[in-house]
Amino acid sequence: MPEQMTIAIVDDEQDMRESISQWLTLSGYKTKTYPSALDALKEIGPDYPGILISDIKMPGMDGITFLKRLQSIDNQLPVILITGHGDVAMAVEAMRIGAYDFLEKPFDPERMAELAKRAVQTRRLTLDNRTLRRELSDGTVLLRKLIGSSPVMERLREDILDLAQADGHILVTGETGTGKSLIAHALHACGPRQGKKFITVNCAAFAEDELARRLFGPMEDATPAVESALGGTLCLEDIESLPASVQARLIGALEDYDRGADTSPLRIIAISNEPDPNTPLEDTIRQDLFYRLAAMQITPPPLRQRGEDILSLFNRYVETFSEEYGCDGPEVSAKDAAQLLQAPWPGNIRQLINLAERAVLQNRRGSYSIANLLMDDTGEPTPEVITGGKPLKEYVEAFERMLIDNTMRRHKGSIQSVMEELSLPRRTLNEKMAKYGLTRSDYVG
Repeated sequence: MPEQMTIAIVDDEQDMRESISQWLTLSGYKTKTYPSALDALKEIGPDYPGILISDIKMPGMDGITFLKRLQSIDNQLPVILITGHGDVAMAVEAMRIGAYDFLEKPFDPERMAELAKRAVQTRRLTLDNRTLRRELSDGTVLLRKLIGSSPVMERLREDILDLAQADGHILVTGETGTGKSLIAHALHACGPRQGKKFITVNCAAFAEDELARRLFGPMEDATPAVESALGGTLCLEDIESLPASVQARLIGALEDYDRGADTSPLRIIAISNEPDPNTPLEDTIRQDLFYRLAAMQITPPPLRQRGEDILSLFNRYVETFSEEYGCDGPEVSAKDAAQLLQAPWPGNIRQLINLAERAVLQNRRGSYSIANLLMDDTGEPTPEVITGGKPLKEYVEAFERMLIDNTMRRHKGSIQSVMEELSLPRRTLNEKMAKYGLTRSDYVG
């Protein structure tokens, strides 16, 4: 759940501080008050999780000087200034410097709340974008996003670390919704090009001439993608849609950059969605380009092959959406778990995330049904639960692990509470947690 934004209120008049704080608190915001700009500056730094509302005329450091100081700390921090009747010219100057907006006394509390709402939304978007940029440049963070303890996911993370160090062209293939774009970012962030540019071009998004222009130029307003990615990584999504004429130009560029170089300045990570299993990629793009791009390959496993990861992922997303919507998540029965494990998951992780959100919303209305949700996705009735050749023991163990994991999360790692709820002696619980790779420290905090 996103961190709650704080509205910092700076005014030397106590009555004004308290009245603004009271109104915004009633409007659902978390507030903190400061009697002076200097007091506020002691606690406000880059990435401050909130916005500021400040009087423009204060003893000591006035609002304009305060704004300039804040701009030097974080020039995207929204600051709303409160002005007196004769201070409009000063407020206009503040807007020129970078203030988000201003309110003229006596101001309408409703307008203040509306301004605060828009400023908070702007700030949240800024901080989310910063977090995303940091995550996309941190290989360890990206690998942690590839959630799962199944053998195929362990192997996938190991393959990413190995191929990332190789620094050559890589082909990422797989079904839709399996996280191919995330893998491409991780390959870049875990290798020697970490911190360099990562340029993405979707080959299916543009007509042939426009795609060629974006890749090779000329461009009046930007650097072509191939040139911009030199020293970093060029990610070509939907590589199977690359027109023949553009394929020829790309192979020519690769030959030019590879000639006489130990390490090519141009590295390509190509992503293919395998649109038609009867038409392999090597039949879609020219062979000399295919064998360059496919010198190294990586394929994320489809969700249906990931065993108990399905239940772990479903529960994690249910927990996230329950917090977001402020309601309890659904309890997953043994039959629900078996249906989740046996579902075909044509949309993979993306489909599971959508299903988890709908499950939370249905549960809030009291009409939760995994079978109905899966039928909504496929248009076909959910088949009866069967073992399908898989030992019943595997289904039982997957459900047991999910049950212990859920109970540990609910009780925040309290072993005693988990023992009581599941009617398990401590030794048995410890043995099962060890068997399923569950650690108490993961639930505490």
